[in-house]
Amino acid sequence: MEARRLGAGVLVAVPFLLGAAAGTSPPGGSTAFRFTDTEIVESSGLVALPGAPGLVVTTNDSGDSGRVFTVDVSTGSTVGVTSWGNEPVDVEALAPADPGHVWVADIGDNRAARRSVEVLRVPVGRGDRQVAPTTYELVYPDGARDAEALLRHPVTGQLFVVTKGVFAGTVYAAPVPLRADQPNRLVEVGEAPGIVTDATFLPGGGGVVLRTYSQAHLAAFPSWEPVSSWELPAQDQGEGITLAGRQLLLSSEGARSEVLAVALPPEARATDLAGPAWIALRMLATVRGVPLSG
Repeated sequence: MEARRLGAGVLVAVPFLLGAAAGTSPPGGSTAFRFTDTEIVESSGLVALPGAPGLVVTTNDSGDSGRVFTVDVSTGSTVGVTSWGNEPVDVEALAPADPGHVWVADIGDNRAARRSVEVLRVPVGRGDRQVAPTTYELVYPDGARDAEALLRHPVTGQLFVVTKGVFAGTVYAAPVPLRADQPNRLVEVGEAPGIVTDATFLPGGGGVVLRTYSQAHLAAFPSWEPVSSWELPAQDQGEGITLAGRQLLLSSEGARSEVLAVALPPEARATDLAGPAWIALRMLATVRGVPLSG
């Protein structure tokens, strides 16, 4: 309850951008690396591994078994595979958790037929491992939705699901903390562009970059108001996005596909001015003994 009060208070206290800027010039992209593992054929989600510079984690799209791949960006080679026994329905996204862990989002639902979706928190890193992760059930407040983007706030640890509507999407917030012993009811908190395939928070938690197959959209947090958008470099079916340092990494479906690096536009720094407020929130939470990560 204390964590919820802190989170609610910061929504009022943190300043953020409201107006949408005109679309910026498309940033030039370069090849960061290429996946060499022939088992990675449909990179649908991408996460720069917290606490392990030079490593990213990816997952295949629907149809694969329960597993994620840890990849060394210097070579493109897989250096670890985390597997679990329960067969997923449609894993579509990843989000960073505490160092050495990621959230896996089994949230795909092309026919909008699932009564609920799931997220799992799994350990990742160098070396193969078989795990039995805890599963958390998520339920939409207004019926089934298809989604391909999962976000975790870098300070509060709260999870957000972004649906993949044709013309527009919806942002839903998960409760804090998640409960494994009962369904977790999602709450609608904002709007998103159409056809969002992945998303990532900026480091301070004051901005979000959402990607589609061809564009990136910068939004302010917690308002979810649009700030700017720009064209992304062409990819066969661009789906994954993560922030590594001050650049975005973009993955695409396809065997031995390239991961592209794109610089953040100047507007991104403005939206992340919320960072100091989130740092103050973290300090306050630490003093009060309130856990904010997950």
